[in-house]
Amino acid sequence: MPMDSFYATLPKIRDFGDLSDPSAFAPLPADWHLCCTDIVNSTGLVREGRYKTVNMIGAAVIAAMRNALASEAFPYVFGGDGASFAVPPHHRATAQSVLGALRSWTEAEYGISLRAAMLPASAIRAKGLDVKVARYAVSDHADFAMFSGGGLAWAEAQMKAGLFAVDPAPQADPPDLAGLSCRWSNTPARHGIILSLVAQPAPGASPQAFARFAAEVLSLAAELEDNGHPVPESGPKLQFPPAGLSIEAQASHGRVPLFLRKIALFFHSSLAGLIFLARRPVGGFDPVHYLSMLRAHSDFRKFDDGLKMTLDCTPAICERIRRHLQQAADAGLVQFGLHEQDAAMVTCIVPSPVEEDHIHFVDGAAGGYTQAAANLAAAFAVKTKDP
Repeated sequence: MPMDSFYATLPKIRDFGDLSDPSAFAPLPADWHLCCTDIVNSTGLVREGRYKTVNMIGAAVIAAMRNALASEAFPYVFGGDGASFAVPPHHRATAQSVLGALRSWTEAEYGISLRAAMLPASAIRAKGLDVKVARYAVSDHADFAMFSGGGLAWAEAQMKAGLFAVDPAPQADPPDLAGLSCRWSNTPARHGIILSLVAQPAPGASPQAFARFAAEVLSLAAELEDNGHPVPESGPKLQFPPAGLSIEAQASHGRVPLFLRKIALFFHSSLAGLIFLARRPVGGFDPVHYLSMLRAHSDFRKFDDGLKMTLDCTPAICERIRRHLQQAADAGLVQFGLHEQDAAMVTCIVPSPVEEDHIHFVDGAAGGYTQAAANLAAAFAVKTKDP
């Protein structure tokens, strides 16, 4: 098998529970490159109420790479305040170019600093860690990559330390972010709490022990309606003016003046809103089917060197999950962070509204994964200081 066909030929796993089995993951080829990004001071931006912008930038990394590779399949994962992905050797230069352009673009458009790093899988294995990938199919038309092995978390730590950095490219053209959208309103919790969960294997924990733990957490989530999926069957709401209109306009105006792009997006959103309100097909677009696919194609749970979930959770199940996580942490099996809020949010990549390959990234609407990860880091820092 040619090394660059690695991801395209991975088996598509249909049952999310099967991903708790370490054997579901395959090692990334040694000559592939792992790329990761995150926003500097994302927790501060969350406190300022800019979490929709934070999510938009995180999803922009994926949108830019998908467009640069002309929708060629490659593994990526959305992390809330950033994203990570892997590319074969012949796409290394493209990835470096896209990351450099993104770093300059986020600073120029939003005044936000984006970190970016790139390193070969071989450098991670030299540290005794690994990068393993699985492919989770949410439908016949969309799938998400899952990561395990500890290598991605290590690479992100190196990035934050300033190693393997990809420099900004101030003279580069803006990245192609066609299809990136954030117009949906936040989705209120239907069962009391939107719970953001980040759980990682503790140092020295065996993959098999963490797999058993993950299966137990998924079993608790399975007691919730539709496994805790935070997007209702009717889909998120679209209010006017759309909450993310200005953010999306900044992401997509290119050489068109920003105010003209805002006007165009407003009228486009108005037309879309009328179609969704009528719930009747127009041309080749069926709004009811689109919303059902939006829900199906949402990444509300993932394996990202650990388990991450955004759940619409009852207070009782939330407390049971918390206790289970704490027991596992006390046993030296996991490190975890949780964050509760009252709504979820969706950021979308829609190459064409009449095709079915659109994907949707779900996060908590008031801190989400960023705050849960910050809570994890804070708890771990306190624990390491204990005598």
